[in-house]
Amino acid sequence: MRDQIAVVGVGCTRFGDLFEQGYEDLICDAAFQAYDDAGVDPADIGAAYLGTYMPGPSGGKAAVSLADALRLYDRPVTRVENYCATGTDAVRNACMAIASGTYDIVLVVGAEKLKDRGGRGLPRFGHPLLGKGNSAPGLFALAANRYMHTYGMGRETLAKVAVKNHYNGARNPKAHLRSEVTVDKVLAAPMISSPFGLFDCCPTTDGAAAAILCRADLAPRFKSEPIWVKGVGLSVTTGRPYYDPTFDYLGFRSTAVASRSAYEMAGIAPGDIDFAEVHDCFTWTEISNVEDLGFCAKGEAWHWVEEGRTTLGGDLPINPSGGLKSFGHPIGASGVRMIYECVQQLRGDCGERQVADAQLGLAHNVGGPGAVSCVVVLGNEK
Repeated sequence: MRDQIAVVGVGCTRFGDLFEQGYEDLICDAAFQAYDDAGVDPADIGAAYLGTYMPGPSGGKAAVSLADALRLYDRPVTRVENYCATGTDAVRNACMAIASGTYDIVLVVGAEKLKDRGGRGLPRFGHPLLGKGNSAPGLFALAANRYMHTYGMGRETLAKVAVKNHYNGARNPKAHLRSEVTVDKVLAAPMISSPFGLFDCCPTTDGAAAAILCRADLAPRFKSEPIWVKGVGLSVTTGRPYYDPTFDYLGFRSTAVASRSAYEMAGIAPGDIDFAEVHDCFTWTEISNVEDLGFCAKGEAWHWVEEGRTTLGGDLPINPSGGLKSFGHPIGASGVRMIYECVQQLRGDCGERQVADAQLGLAHNVGGPGAVSCVVVLGNEK
């Protein structure tokens, strides 16, 4: 698949409390930005993939149709849902469709409206008995506490992740939260689930993003300098890591497996990546992801945070967009939004949050929580 597929157009709505926009409005906004960016006529789209987790106000499988929103009638439209990896998995499916020769030009849209849900965000999930009363902050806090106990990390390091991502997000016009914070402000915030305070958690958000992918030989029709798909990887290691007696609570094996697949397809090593958009649903998760993606050994990533190695000017900028911490996590939209950021960075179009000399970028989601991960590697040189 390496270098057989190009990303020739991307679009992204502003993320936030978008009560004035409906689900279809968000889809159309993101998709038409991508059409315009690529210079693609909607009639040229051979197939489309919609990444969405819970499109209706009460969830469920039958809800808003991408074909209705964009009038993509008589063409195959596939809905993809894979926990928090929904968006990146939709991109992966589009890549496989093109690489197989089935379609030449494909649209991917990731969209979600969580602010309008009666249940205020996501419903409870997990084991029908053991999962009663759980929450995402509570589950990830279990792992964060184990990591802190094992490796000696303090809450101040978590706060520095929040400070970094808020700094980046304040420079991103698409982000939900565009305000800088200090370590003291993060540490003084209300506790949500120890060790996570308010600023350690990503917000509940609405948003959508889109991408146009095509066969490599068609790319010059749309872009003189397209962005190339180098590798993709998806892993589902277990459906219930938190109820698995072998789970060590120090990271997520699904990320390690998915990233190895992506690196192998791309023909690169982790050290070749210039920047990464990783799944920072909580501040600790970013630290764990840096290790699980192979950028450093277990127990070392928190030292990278302390040394400033993951900042915009560091050795490996992590979440130059501001991450989920600044954007929130409208489930289906997040992965495609990460692809949008990678493309913008690789084009050199990110202004004051631009990563210098970026040639290879990585987008990563983990969800389930921890059961599934998807990784996409993109580059600006073939």
